[in-house]
Parts: sequence; C-alpha cells; structure tokens
Amino acid sequence: MDERQHHIAVAGTRLAGLRRAFERSTHVLAARCSSKGRLGGRALDAHQVASFELAWAAADLLAAETSLARVDAGSSALDAQLALLFAVDAAGAVQARLETLFLELGLPLAELNGDSDGAAWNALRQSAAGAQALAAAGRAVIDVQGEVGVVRLEEAHALAQDAFRRFTAEVVAPQAEKIHRQNLTVPESLLQPLREMGVFGLSIPEQYGGSAPDAREDALLMVLVTEALSEGSLAAAGSLITRPEILGRALLAGGTREQQAHWLPRLAAGDPLCAIAITEPDHGSDVAGLTLRATRAEGGWRLDGAKTWCTFAGKAGLLMVVARTDPDRSLGHKGLSVLLVEKPSFDSHDFEYRQGGGGALAGRAIATIGYRGMHSFDLQFDDFFVPDANVLGGEAGLGKGFYFTMAGMVGGRMQTAARACGVMRAALRASIRHGQDRHVFGQRLVDFPLTLAKLARMGARLAACRQLAVHVAALVDRGEGRMEASLVKLLACRSAEMVTREALQLHGGMGYAEESAVSRYFVDARVLSIFEGAEETLALKVVARSLLEGALAGGTQAQA
Repeated sequence: MDERQHHIAVAGTRLAGLRRAFERSTHVLAARCSSKGRLGGRALDAHQVASFELAWAAADLLAAETSLARVDAGSSALDAQLALLFAVDAAGAVQARLETLFLELGLPLAELNGDSDGAAWNALRQSAAGAQALAAAGRAVIDVQGEVGVVRLEEAHALAQDAFRRFTAEVVAPQAEKIHRQNLTVPESLLQPLREMGVFGLSIPEQYGGSAPDAREDALLMVLVTEALSEGSLAAAGSLITRPEILGRALLAGGTREQQAHWLPRLAAGDPLCAIAITEPDHGSDVAGLTLRATRAEGGWRLDGAKTWCTFAGKAGLLMVVARTDPDRSLGHKGLSVLLVEKPSFDSHDFEYRQGGGGALAGRAIATIGYRGMHSFDLQFDDFFVPDANVLGGEAGLGKGFYFTMAGMVGGRMQTAARACGVMRAALRASIRHGQDRHVFGQRLVDFPLTLAKLARMGARLAACRQLAVHVAALVDRGEGRMEASLVKLLACRSAEMVTREALQLHGGMGYAEESAVSRYFVDARVLSIFEGAEETLALKVVARSLLEGALAGGTQAQA
C-alpha cells in the first residue's frame, strides 16, 4: 500500500466511525421524535436544534465520503491532497456536531470518541492539514489556477462545458459589473445568445424541443452549464436556468398532455421566460400555509392576494403560481394547486397589468444588496383571471400543487448547488490572480503561508462541492436523490459564503469596493442559502425528516 492509499484508508476508517456514531444518534433522535413508529410534528419542533445539527453532519459526512471515494488511480496528486484536506476538516466539523447531539440525547461521549486520538489519525491530520501540507496544497492550487475538483467527462459534456465557459468569459463577464452596479434587468444581449445555445431547454426532453434525453434526465449537463454561467454572473446568467428547470419538471410531473405539448417547447426556446411565485409575505418557506386565494369563476379562477420574492417576475411572460383552490384551510398543502399565469414582459422595476375583464396584477422589484439583474418582486393579484386550461394537471391537478412544486424543486436545488460552485470558482480564481499581482511587506501575497493555507482550504471546499454535485446528479438521473439534492444545496451554498468571504478578505480594502468583482461574488453568494428552500427549512423539514423517517424504517440514507 503506497502513502496515498494509506492516508485514504486512515481517513476512510475515521469517517466510517463517524458514520456509525451518526447513525446511532439518528436512531435515538428518531425515537425521541416519534410515537408508534410515526414522527410527530410537535416532537420534531421540540428537537429542532438537534435536527439541524444532524442535517449538517449528514452534509459534511456525505461530502467527505464522496470526495475520498472519487480518488482513484487516475486522480492527480492534487485531487487526492484536497480530498484528504477536506476529509480532515469535515471530520472535525462532524465530530463537533455529533458531540452536541450526543450530549443533547444523553449518549456517552466515550462511544463517539473511541478512536479520535488514534496515532494514525493524528498523523494524517498533520500530513493533510498541517502548515507545510497547507502551503504545498496552496501552491498546487495556484499552479492550476483554481481548476480543482476536475470531473472526467464524456466528449459531449466536455464540449458543452468548454463552450459555456468561453461564452461566460467573452460575453457574460464583461457585462456583469454594469448590470450589478446599475441594477439593470438582464439584457437581450445575454438572453438571445443563451436562447440560441439552448440553455433554457436543458431539463426539457428532446421531444419537446429541449436537450434532455427523452428516456432519462441529464442533470450533469445542467450542473456543468449552470456552474460555467454562474462564474460570470450569478444573477445575469447562472440563475436563468432555475425557473424553467422548476416549471419544466412540474409540467412533466403533473401537466396534461396538452399542457406539456403547449408549454414545454416554449420554455425550451426561452419564449416566454418564466418565474415561480410561491413565497408569501406571511409564510416564507411554509408552503402548506400559503393563502393566495383562487376562487372559481366561469371558465376559470380569480386570484386575489400577494406573493413576494418572485424572481424575474417583471421580465417573465409566464408565472408558475401556487394558490389555494380549496378554501378549507385545514387541508394544508392538500388545498393547493398550480396555476399558470400569462402576462406581458416588462423590463422596468415596477409594472401593472390590467386584464380586459377588470383583473389586475401589479409588481414592484425589491431592492437587494446583491443578486441584481433578475430582480425579485412583490406581486399583488386583484381579481386576476386564469382560465381552466392553465390549471396544472387540469381538474385532476386540483389539490396537487404542493407535489408538483416539490417535483420541480429537486432540480432547482441541484441547480442552486451548481450556481454556488460557479461563484466559488470565480472567487478562487480571482483570489489567485490578485495574490500573484499584489505585493505587501516586500513580497507577493501568495508567498505568505497564511495566504497559501486559505487558498488550499478554498480549493478543497470547492473541489468537494463539485464532486458531491456530480455524485448527486447521477442519483437524480436515476430518479433518486431528492434528499441528497438538499444536502448538496446546504453544503455548497454555505461554502460559497465561506469561500467568497475569504476571497474578499484576501483582496483587502479593494475587495470591499464595488468595482472589484469579489465584492459582487460576496453579496451574491449570501442569497444562495435563502432561496430554493431556506437553509433552516431545508435542514429541518427535508433532510432531518428524511433521515429520521429512514431510521424508523430501519434503513440508512445519504451515504456515498
């Protein structure tokens, strides 16, 4: 066994021990939150802190396991170096979270700490994350200019990645600062070439004019393209795919044949552009509590109420609106349906559209610190008419809006993780360039050990998130991975905050100036943990609940 294999074996042993402790705490927490084999809402709420720690332990542990599992004979020395660095750091984070869980659940810490001080593990910690190791890893990250976590791709995927990276460098990046600083709407100079490149049809089957295979999904292509575009601009390019991704999946899951034939080719062509209207002022991520009222009328429905944080609602010509079609509030999510609302496209930051019959829809863009270009809107529906033909799934789709929306969200969360990776890649590469050019105290910034350590950890985190995104994309392509998609979103979005924070810090005062791209990366990254499922809701209502249900069923989940 060579040194690399030995180190991977030691890391694997440590992660396996943490996995056993994780499963132990999962089963005990599941028992605390259940009665007669079923989870209880009040008990889950009473254990939110423990559930949150459990979800984050799952994310870190899965990422570390996946990173190590993807190191093989064909991996570069840097691939292995960064995988081991992330595994060591992640193991420390998982250890801390499990200690919190064990204490909360009254479990003996000795059961968790049995091999934490082993000589082999401590030697690996020094070898992978000691000062000399970090300096070597940092220099290696610089040598490849931040091209870490490289995935071996088939020719079609490699060509697509290369094409969109070139487009980003030549077309997106030169416009990104102006769009951000002047708070512009995404211009046609970006939208039209992206339409021509087929970017809006990545998740739509070929039979409907998209590029996804008819018999299966191609989540990997969506991940690669999204990451490439997000490197140039999160709001003006990388996020354009999210909305057709969500609506396209919802149509495929629940739309009638007529709706699929009518809307999917149009979405794939990017005409109309679309937006998703779910969140309401008083409910946030609580989809089951939504109150936007849809009242039956002759030939359709009348919408009354408000939505908020509806991204791209002004420019969009089609809104996917989740509304309450059954007035019985006790039905919760079972009283919700999806209505497809057609409207004109507006470039302005506020609009008002009045229908011939008297209904109205008004929108106002919300001023934000970042994520400028697409703009998120407050919407007000006033007796707005939607025909029966635009109820997703028709009469049979009434009351199923929650399920159609969740079918769309799996892809949206994967896509958001890819966006985070793109922003991280941009921040890391910018930091390397700045560090090579910047001289302080008589030497280049990249020659300082602390700079090298920061770049090493930034590179390790980006590599781990990219590897996990690819792993989960494969699960999604097999019709699996709903919970894992939430895990990779959790990890990648928080990681984007960490990496862009370090990038801004390495730039010093210039990083805080709006003219510096890293200032945009930093404020843009902050939104990633909020939309497509806020971090807390995702951790508690999706990840932890899924893990606990799996424990009650006697199974285990989220392993590489």
